[in-house]
Amino acid sequence: MERTYPILTVTEKAARALRQGHPWVYADEILSGAEGVADGALADVTTAKGHWLGLGFYNSASKIRVRVITRSKNDLPDEAFWARRVRYAVDYRRTVMGEDFRACRLIFGEADGFPGLTVDRFDTVLAVQVLSLAMEQWKTAILSELVSYLRELGEQIDAVHERSEGKLRRKEGLSDSVGFLLDTTGDGHVIIKENGVKYDVDYINGQKTGFFLDQKYNRQAASKLAKNRRVLDCFTHTGAFGLNCALAGAESVVSVDVSVDALEQAKKNAALTGVADKVTYLQSDVFELLTRLAGEKRGAYDYIILDPPAFTKSSSTVNAAIRGYKEINLKAMRILPRGGYLATCSCSHFMTDEKFRAMLADAAKDAQVTLRQIEARQQGPDHPILWNVPETDYLKFYLFQIV
Repeated sequence: MERTYPILTVTEKAARALRQGHPWVYADEILSGAEGVADGALADVTTAKGHWLGLGFYNSASKIRVRVITRSKNDLPDEAFWARRVRYAVDYRRTVMGEDFRACRLIFGEADGFPGLTVDRFDTVLAVQVLSLAMEQWKTAILSELVSYLRELGEQIDAVHERSEGKLRRKEGLSDSVGFLLDTTGDGHVIIKENGVKYDVDYINGQKTGFFLDQKYNRQAASKLAKNRRVLDCFTHTGAFGLNCALAGAESVVSVDVSVDALEQAKKNAALTGVADKVTYLQSDVFELLTRLAGEKRGAYDYIILDPPAFTKSSSTVNAAIRGYKEINLKAMRILPRGGYLATCSCSHFMTDEKFRAMLADAAKDAQVTLRQIEARQQGPDHPILWNVPETDYLKFYLFQIV
């Protein structure tokens, strides 16, 4: 079938990015052709000289005007095209996740060729987030294929629930969309097991899709240092790092969060895992708690875990975020005794690894300690990083001994 898509010409800056494999064209990078393209329609993207660069979805409501989905002229974005991508994404997770395939991210947006689409698997439930017009149009077909393929592989899927809401939806010109899709059996809760820890995942009311899967193996790495240690688990959310440490034989664990609801969920998870008597939950502002502890005698804790929410979600707030990250890390370094251990991380793409490392070095200098690096880690392989799409690289995780 002959291609009959409208043509968008773009700047040389956009062309360079597309040639290097980045899939986005921004509003100020389109030179001509936009007048004839409807929102949600496919368009060919070319240089000013007419060289073809790719095929993508256009959206005038978004700062990202075009999300390129293929750089092959042989591709026709129909149901068969998306079915191939679904199967490729699932087969990749089966390979890299092994026995953890029952609780993992099945689709990670641009990293899997589905711009703006996230699908997390929590045992028999799929939790979905759609943040682009392109995927809004195709979500039913894509999810139908995903469920069908998983069942073909012998996997039980009872519910598919969507949590597409928030500012990013509105930036795409989309309203919120929340509720069950396709399969509708479920009460909003499902039990998963990760690293031996059981979690009651609230995929209807929990944050994002209900649980943060990206730290799975970082939690496992952190737990290996926990035996016989007095652990302070900061920003615990639903308890994951603290529970991993308790299960690994920590002498004591104090898990802290400002959210009462999160702590109640964490307590349920502790009971499910059989470590309720080993973890104390404290409702407190972590900044205030660390300030108080930093003024006391060292030694109350010999292992501190810092897993804060993203302090920055744009390049304009990075400097303020650096100050926030430095404050909590500096205070943790002052609280810990020599020979103590620190696990620290950032989940913001805009807080680059270079900036994060520089912040840690600055904090260590001010605390007059030396950081002995044990491990430097990133997100799990079910959240794959594309080297030509830096936005897919967001999680930094470090383990140190304080010397």
